Amino acid sequence: MCFGRCARCIGYKLLVLALLSIVANILLYFPNGETRFASEHHLGKYVECLHGILGGGFLVLIPAAVFIGLHNDDCCGCFGHEDCGKSCAMLSSVLAAFIGILGSGYCIIISALGLSHGPYCFTRLERNWMYPFTESSGGYLFEYNKWSACQEPHNIVQWNVTLFSILLVLGGIEFILCFVQIINGILGGAFFPSCGTCGH
Repeated sequence: MCFGRCARCIGYKLLVLALLSIVANILLYFPNGETRFASEHHLGKYVECLHGILGGGFLVLIPAAVFIGLHNDDCCGCFGHEDCGKSCAMLSSVLAAFIGILGSGYCIIISALGLSHGPYCFTRLERNWMYPFTESSGGYLFEYNKWSACQEPHNIVQWNVTLFSILLVLGGIEFILCFVQIINGILGGAFFPSCGTCGH
């Protein structure tokens, strides 16, 4: 059982997912590639929560870096006792995984709230900037005929639904991978320390 090799595999996957989360969150700031809505402060409150940049991004990059670096087994400097160093390295990865759990969990929650709340847009009926779908509690997601209520930004409902859904999925996968590493780290660090990280 090569627990360290498994952790490094998870680390590389988290690295890719974190970078994708950052990109998706940045795109939320620029509907249709336009910058004026951000500069005019016409973005939804959940867009500005940095859930993909901070939560699913940087807070997940921390465990990704730790998992990828697990080939440096002797993190504790255990006086030449190889198994102790490997055990410490694996158990330290559990702490890093908890950071990833927090970050990805934050990304999941904000993405779900963003989908439920709906976009902030200029509406045709009210002729004002508002959240036209707040009262629907996410029901608008299946009522495509109502999406045209948002006049500006153009296609903002599709833009928000797509990107918040992507961030929700990315956060979910990150959460699962970090949870798997918690189990992997505990098994590799506490129950099978002699297996350690199985080298490179």
